[in-house]
Amino acid sequence: MARKPNSQPRVMFQTTTKEEEDEPPQRRLGKLTVKYNRKDLQRRLDIEEWIDGQLHLLFNCEEDNIPELEIDIDELLELSDYEQRTKLHELLQECGKPKEDFINGLLYRMKGLRKMSGSLRK
Repeated sequence: MARKPNSQPRVMFQTTTKEEEDEPPQRRLGKLTVKYNRKDLQRRLDIEEWIDGQLHLLFNCEEDNIPELEIDIDELLELSDYEQRTKLHELLQECGKPKEDFINGLLYRMKGLRKMSGSLRK
């Protein structure tokens, strides 16, 4: 088959203007998959369930009557041991029962836990 001189493939380059060079390139949105260690997640869930049960015992209340407390494990993990204890004492100041066993138990269970990323929390 004979080719015509004008039928050869061509490569064309597009030139950019100065304004286009200054603009950041458009990024394609994609999905990000993060894998978490299943044992760490289960351990964290076990700790949260333990906290819930202990708070019911400390405040001697029914299932739905527990005071509004937010014990943030990730926040506690960022603090020193002394600061963790102080924070927990502040959170439990309305509790009339001794709190030391609960605090010691929680800090013991938290040892070795890693802080989770913000996307998984909540």
